[in-house]
Amino acid sequence: MSAATPTAPWTRTRLRTSPGTATALFLLVLLTACLAAAFPRAVDRYEDRGLRRTLAAEAPARLTVDVTVEDPGLELTPEQRTVRVSDPVTHAAYRKIAASLKAPLTADPHESSYGTRSAEPMPALDRWLPRIDGPPTQLTLNAQGGLADHARITSGRLPHGDYTARTMEAAVTRDTARHLRLAPGKVVHFPDLDGRPISVRITGVVDPVRPSGAYWSTAPLLRTPEQRSTESQPPTHYWTAALLLNPKAAAAILYTTGRAQSYWQLAPTTDTLTARQLPDVTRSLASIANGPGLLSVRTATASDTADVGSHLGDVLDRYTELRSGITPVVSVAAYGTGAVACVVLLMAGGLAADRRRAELALLRSRGASLRGIGGRLLAETAVVALPAGALGLLLALAAVPYGRVLPPVLAATAVVLLACATLPLRAMAAHRRPHPHGAA
Repeated sequence: MSAATPTAPWTRTRLRTSPGTATALFLLVLLTACLAAAFPRAVDRYEDRGLRRTLAAEAPARLTVDVTVEDPGLELTPEQRTVRVSDPVTHAAYRKIAASLKAPLTADPHESSYGTRSAEPMPALDRWLPRIDGPPTQLTLNAQGGLADHARITSGRLPHGDYTARTMEAAVTRDTARHLRLAPGKVVHFPDLDGRPISVRITGVVDPVRPSGAYWSTAPLLRTPEQRSTESQPPTHYWTAALLLNPKAAAAILYTTGRAQSYWQLAPTTDTLTARQLPDVTRSLASIANGPGLLSVRTATASDTADVGSHLGDVLDRYTELRSGITPVVSVAAYGTGAVACVVLLMAGGLAADRRRAELALLRSRGASLRGIGGRLLAETAVVALPAGALGLLLALAAVPYGRVLPPVLAATAVVLLACATLPLRAMAAHRRPHPHGAA
């Protein structure tokens, strides 16, 4: 029994006899796969950066989700109303409201705020306060949770939580102190529900830790006084400013004419938001404004009249409209580039098949099956194309280290499949029937 004569494998033989062709194919697939994989990640990065720049350019008041309850607990006894607006109760409601938001819309715990405030400014009784055209300065009281964590004391101290129906303590920001000539120790007055004066002692001046953040900028009056005008003709102007109470003294606002209002201002987390998540964010906003989320909010606030409002949807709609105008241009570039890449790969496969026409015709004339020839050509091409495609994908992921992973993988896979299939399919189509050697 004679031993079979060993033969060199087809694929190894072809690579050794045509190293230039294999190298050219490797480089072609490498470059094409790298570009195809990098494109979707570059688009993701472009869209997400545009979204975050759009959100960063907006005022915090247009991004927050605002929940308000007018005259909280008006149907309750005074003692029950005091509990309803207390800091622990409003904080517990904040946690429940934040939990009711559906991802990817989430509340930033560092910039979101809650508390009780005067819904309407109250005229100050002190004539020494600065006036612009004559009307008295208008003041609001604001007991916002977390004041100590978001303010630096520049003089004096933060207000205590003790209060009575006629006396309380408050702090002011540096801007408010400068415009209204306030300082620790000064006392301002405004009328209570019976018209008697309520005194508010200024205990300290503070600086916001992050004045541009949502905690201070959702309601800018909290940080900086405003000049407002009357509706009379001609209009007259006056100052309006906020006094900052200790969160534990929120119930003091119930004794004033300013009409107490409980509020929760949820600042969305925008630094991780992507353009692909916009439909989910829109659905979450719709849910909390008019859907099942609103029921959760009203349960959390124990109020059937809790109102939810936000301009975030308008901001996202404007960005979506802008993106929709740019998408056709990007799509034309993508389809054009992809078509050129496909043509190049098809031409490369076609040229390789034409160059080897005589060789393949000889194999067919000697009895080689069409499937066998296609399989060997597929293996010959895959040995070169698969490593090239994998390396091109890795280079693309390293060059654009941001965005989704699946689209680049699919794009690189499509390039490899096209490169592997072109030569076998072209050769099988040209040699469907055996031809006498030299006749083809």
